[in-house]
Amino acid sequence: MSNAPLMPKATAVWLVDNTALTFEQVADFTKMHVLEVRAIADGDAAQGIKGMDPISNGQLTRDEIERGEGDANYRLKLEESKVVLPPAAKKKGPRYTPVSRRHERPSAILWLVRNHPELKDAQIMRLVGTTKTTIASIRDRTHWNAQTLTPMDPVTLGLCSQIELDFEVQRAAKEKPLDQQAYGGATLLPASETTRKEEYEGAERGDDDLNVDAVFAKLKGIGGGKRADDEE
Repeated sequence: MSNAPLMPKATAVWLVDNTALTFEQVADFTKMHVLEVRAIADGDAAQGIKGMDPISNGQLTRDEIERGEGDANYRLKLEESKVVLPPAAKKKGPRYTPVSRRHERPSAILWLVRNHPELKDAQIMRLVGTTKTTIASIRDRTHWNAQTLTPMDPVTLGLCSQIELDFEVQRAAKEKPLDQQAYGGATLLPASETTRKEEYEGAERGDDDLNVDAVFAKLKGIGGGKRADDEE
């Protein structure tokens, strides 16, 4: 239960007009600023507001008011309500968008489609309170105002908070990770491409040259031995 009474300004008007409580006591009970209570007493504020009796609706007792009138330092205590209201059930459905902001939704959808293509239609619907038909028309550029739409951040427009937008973006990133090939990240080249082929080719050629020279040397030795035997 809130510590402030129902209709605090109307309650303050009644207390100022019908009791001898100080401005500080009335301000503390109604959770208003003391200067605002003073303005009510001077007639500068709450003009035309009918005072509401907190005694008749069970928020304050006559004894509590008399105790406060006798002691300026005493602070009035709000009576506990005898009626227990069940908590309001949270309705599930599309986000409500004020009428003054509804014409800005296509611009916000265009911004989300361009800057966060990983978002699903259901996530965009939760963020800006739109329909799949509108999202599809903006994606396909078939929207009736597609030629004049300007992408605008839905957070700046007040259609959603930055926390809600970050939450949906992070959820979309987890459900649909980026492909490494599509991302184009740098990868290490294989050793066959980074190693210079000239070194291996030179070494192979060197080995071949040595083998050829050795063969020719042996042939020359054999040929020289035969000639010496023929001369004798």
